[in-house]
Amino acid sequence: MKMNAKKIEEMGHWAIEFAQFSLQLFNDIVLGNKEYVDLILGDIYTHRTHYIGLVDDNNQVNFYDGLVSVVDPEGKRLGKYKPDQYTDWIAEHVEPWTYLKFPYLKKVGWKGLVDGKDSGVYAATPLSRLNAADGMATPLAQAEYEKFYETLGGKPVHQRLATHWARLIELLYAAERWVELVTDPEITSPEIHTVPSQTPTEGVGIVEAPRGTLTHHYQTDERGILTKVNLIVGTTNNYAPISMSIGKAASSLISNGTVITEGLLNKVEMAFRAYDPCFGCATHSLPGQMPLQVTIRDVDGNPVDVLKQFC
Repeated sequence: MKMNAKKIEEMGHWAIEFAQFSLQLFNDIVLGNKEYVDLILGDIYTHRTHYIGLVDDNNQVNFYDGLVSVVDPEGKRLGKYKPDQYTDWIAEHVEPWTYLKFPYLKKVGWKGLVDGKDSGVYAATPLSRLNAADGMATPLAQAEYEKFYETLGGKPVHQRLATHWARLIELLYAAERWVELVTDPEITSPEIHTVPSQTPTEGVGIVEAPRGTLTHHYQTDERGILTKVNLIVGTTNNYAPISMSIGKAASSLISNGTVITEGLLNKVEMAFRAYDPCFGCATHSLPGQMPLQVTIRDVDGNPVDVLKQFC
């Protein structure tokens, strides 16, 4: 079914209204509740890391084009890099106990799963994009951006539960951009496809996904067939802070003698869910085989069978 531009524009205005409604709901239910605000601002869910995010020429948040801005835990911009310069900035640490890699800032260095200015650990989330930018490129989202930092005490914001608020601000920005784009005459231009004139050899692209920055790096042979691929997706970028957040929440909430309740576990899980993780797309295994052992136990916990592959 075809949909004309006018209809799409109407839907965009509805999306703006929905985003504003969602922000008002957040304001009333979350920010209006002192216990929720104290939970957001509490140390349990706080990590002072570096942040990255794509920005335009005005250092405003951008999802599809621009340079990657890098700021330190104090909010100082360390620099910006083009997609094909990512290997000058990002390195990937490997541990034997996980299939995921731990990206870190090469210029700072890997110090382990710790935060602080001397640790190369960084985050790439909706909160990170706001921290790494100087503002939003649309007026309604910019007003919410300013309210965000005024409410939380200025830039950068390190409280990871504030990521949910940042998502709502980006939702409003995306809806505003939706209307801008559908009313742009270039969008309806007949020039919709560029025919390749050369065989590709290597390319790097960076865009922002809802959960974080995506870096795709491809190399090909003379036939255009892929020979090497490296993907650093949102969850890979955030794997170190995810691990740190889970550890800090668990150690802060659980001590010797603590009664483990579902509510307590939910609070630990809140540290994990704030990153909207997707481990399926973040997991790399070489040489394409995943060692796995499954032990089947009876009702008394005794092993009755063991299934293995590639072990």
